[in-house]
Amino acid sequence: MGSTKEPAAVTAQRSPVPPRSDHISVLDGHKLYVWGGCQCVDGQETFLPSNEIWLYDMENGVWSQRHVGGEVPPVLLQTCGAYLQGILYIFGGCDNNDYTNLMYFVDLSDEEYSWGKVTNTVGTIPSPRVRHSCWVYRNRLIYFGGYGCKSVREVNNSKSFMVDEASWATIGSEFFLFWGWNNEVHMFEPESATWTEPQTQSKLLMNHISLISVSLLETSEHQAASLPRGRTLHTLTAISDDTLFLFGGLSNSGEVLSTLWHSADNGRDGDVVVFGGSQTFVFLMDSVAVLKSPSQSHCADVLVFQTQPYSLSR
Repeated sequence: MGSTKEPAAVTAQRSPVPPRSDHISVLDGHKLYVWGGCQCVDGQETFLPSNEIWLYDMENGVWSQRHVGGEVPPVLLQTCGAYLQGILYIFGGCDNNDYTNLMYFVDLSDEEYSWGKVTNTVGTIPSPRVRHSCWVYRNRLIYFGGYGCKSVREVNNSKSFMVDEASWATIGSEFFLFWGWNNEVHMFEPESATWTEPQTQSKLLMNHISLISVSLLETSEHQAASLPRGRTLHTLTAISDDTLFLFGGLSNSGEVLSTLWHSADNGRDGDVVVFGGSQTFVFLMDSVAVLKSPSQSHCADVLVFQTQPYSLSR
């Protein structure tokens, strides 16, 4: 006889979820799921466990903790999360040792909450990277950009990679690894486990918004009539076909704009739900390296921004 799996343990928490930044969150109905990230304990940055997911019920304001088994991913920062048909996918990021290009998934609609690792894929897997972005379109996961490393051969064959000349290295039998930024677009189709890299033509210019037409796989440039302050470590959330919600970040002068390294998700009726983040920072060392404050202050606030009038029924 086959063994019967026990449901994942659920622990109700009277105290808030541990404060954190650089985490992944997804919102499904009135449930907010939070995974990973880091927090500052006694002046030391600590990675949060990858074998747990925190769940916030927005209707009653209660946090609970799910312990997740299976092929648990390493603790990761600066990874990228996408939510499709009840499944959370994470791709890339860095652990304690190196950058990765691994993908893991967990079915949040299944109360057994078990991690799996995506293997045996078709096509070329994107190179290891951090600080990339992703979104869901027609049952595909679409990834853009990021900072990572490539070999000499990969750099020579790529027109979408800008080398950070101050950060190349020699590692083992690899002659050279070049670090830098890319404007690559990669698509992953979960049903067939297939990676593709559509060819696009685009110039990434200051004070421009570069639009990618997914259906045509082409890009166009639009000059913004007015621009917010320059920043990084922010979130930009699409709340309609023609409106984006920009929140937080670190300005080009080093000022924290509300919070940074937080997460933002689409809620009901155009709401934007922001969770966590860091509220203090010291300075930027240069255009690449960001130095954190030893007394960095993380938060565990759940903020709901109403962007349009609610219906009478709500």
